[in-house]
Amino acid sequence: MKTHIVFTVINDLTYDQRMNRICNSLAKGGFKVTLIGRKLPHSLPLEPKSYNQKRFKLWFEKGKLFYLEYNLRLLLHLLFTKYDIYGATDLDTLVPQFLAAKLKSKPHTYDAHEYFAELPEIVHRPLVKWVWKTVERLIVPRTQYCYTINQTYARLFEQTYNKHFEIVRNATVLHSALLPTPNPKYQQATERYILYQGAVNVGRGLEEMIQAMPQINCQLYICGKGDVYNDCVALVEKLDLTNKVKFFGWVEPHKLLSITQNATLGFTFFTNNGDSYYYSLANRFFDYFHNGVPQLCVDFPEYRAINQQFEIALLLPNLKIDDIAKAANLLLNQPDYYNRLRNNCLAARQVYNWQEEERKLITLYKSIPVSQK
Repeated sequence: MKTHIVFTVINDLTYDQRMNRICNSLAKGGFKVTLIGRKLPHSLPLEPKSYNQKRFKLWFEKGKLFYLEYNLRLLLHLLFTKYDIYGATDLDTLVPQFLAAKLKSKPHTYDAHEYFAELPEIVHRPLVKWVWKTVERLIVPRTQYCYTINQTYARLFEQTYNKHFEIVRNATVLHSALLPTPNPKYQQATERYILYQGAVNVGRGLEEMIQAMPQINCQLYICGKGDVYNDCVALVEKLDLTNKVKFFGWVEPHKLLSITQNATLGFTFFTNNGDSYYYSLANRFFDYFHNGVPQLCVDFPEYRAINQQFEIALLLPNLKIDDIAKAANLLLNQPDYYNRLRNNCLAARQVYNWQEEERKLITLYKSIPVSQK
């Protein structure tokens, strides 16, 4: 009988590429896997996967009541459904997973995708931060198996809680498909576009990039939604950039792949507003260079370390509007420099890819002793 792992997230499952990679890899590695999330009014029907998927339809969509409802629903499900390993993804699903595992005497894991209590949405709200830090302080040291996305996060957690964290990066799956040639993009500026993919949330530099666009001779594509999405739409209208900035909302992964492959540039920006962003290593950073797309990137430690090894991005020390425009135009107007970074992207993906990371993931889960009683 296969060992059954249950993972939990609070988002719609369709667009969660990291969890799709994790679940696919473990299913391929011989485990039975169930991924639980939530169903939103705009959610698409779930497509068949190599693992089981379940979504809760909730009364509340955000705020304290949403977290309370989701965690209670999740706890009841976990208590009355048989699983062998309980895997929490981020701090906001850790409590019900921990309680269910303890009550059933089952092993449990914690996958820290981010430094949750240091997110910009939390770090300046003392009471909310205290609640999440308390959850973290009470449960993380008692969690049996922990892993996170980069060396800096692992070191921070280990120093704080004296708990070892394995590292499983958010790297993209390595594919051998031929990529579009970049050269035609320098012939017609109307075909060039800068891409942002991911949650349209506070502190990710979207407002700054939009404000830089009047100085940049190409378009901007924004694929994703989030808490500042409407603000970004309003900003584009205010600056009269509706013909230059295109919003696609959430895009299904197979469609997003084509958009990414044909992008001229990407960007990975964060404000230095809490340790979660400062020490981050975002999924899109990998997605861009895996598809041969040079990027503008904030000069934070984890990105700097990889860029020093391969030079796949132009790093910016700040998010000043004029500096963003200057950096974008440098890449757009110097084909030799651009193509050097593009070639470096293709070399970097041979080293940083999901095939390398999934070996560590499968090894971790196979090391967990399981009783299927």
